[in-house]
Amino acid sequence: MNHNVYIYILLMAGVTYLIRMLPITLIKKDITSSFIRSFLYYVPYACLAAMTFPAILSATGNTISAAAGFVVALIAAYKEKSLITVALLACLVVFLVERVLVLL
Repeated sequence: MNHNVYIYILLMAGVTYLIRMLPITLIKKDITSSFIRSFLYYVPYACLAAMTFPAILSATGNTISAAAGFVVALIAAYKEKSLITVALLACLVVFLVERVLVLL
């Protein structure tokens, strides 16, 4: 099988362009529905969560340490800590849990 990577790149560029261009050209007036506006408001957050969550659980060698870091990050974020504090706490917990699991 001889695959031409440039064809794939052009196809992906076309699909990406269409996805971004079609809403702009087809929807000319303001969106007045509060349901649709709130739905569109949360789409970026939902996409980010859907991309990040699987990576969190597979980022370490052990699912237990990844889950512990995730729980600590959720708690710190819920308490409105800064982004760097949340990240550092999660990393610290993952490191400590990994060390404890090595000893067991």
